Amino acid sequence: RTVQVRAYADRIVVRCGEEVVAEHPRYFGRNRTIYDPWHYLPVLARKPGALRNGAPFQDWDLPPALARLRRKLGNGDDADRRFVRVLSAVLTDGLEPVETAVREALATGTASDDLILNILARRREPPRPLTIITSEDSALRHPPIADCARYDQLRTFDAAA
Repeated sequence: RTVQVRAYADRIVVRCGEEVVAEHPRYFGRNRTIYDPWHYLPVLARKPGALRNGAPFQDWDLPPALARLRRKLGNGDDADRRFVRVLSAVLTDGLEPVETAVREALATGTASDDLILNILARRREPPRPLTIITSEDSALRHPPIADCARYDQLRTFDAAA
């Protein structure tokens, strides 16, 4: 797609049509590449090995809870996959809820991606129940009246037997 790049004194804004698709602080100077690792999360979900070797992830300053989780999971392909599963939750749940779930899991002494994803799933708002729309023809004209005295009659009948 064609995008429009607007360079301001303090930031760069990328627009596609009327929608702002990216906005970054502006850095001056030459021969310098600046990455935002959070932009590469969708790629990381498909290629977890890039976490160790990818240029955007070198010297990544992770939030404290995620950095602790990364250290606890260790190194290797399996550890990378498990950590990337947690990072991928940022795309759907946001950074703050993921970080809170990681802190909760680490407080229990467990560094498990499954536990963290479970915590996030439990905290999501449950889906709203479907409402049934009825026509006026099906609506009750005389709502039922509760008659609890009928149950008292059953008790006296049972006692007489």
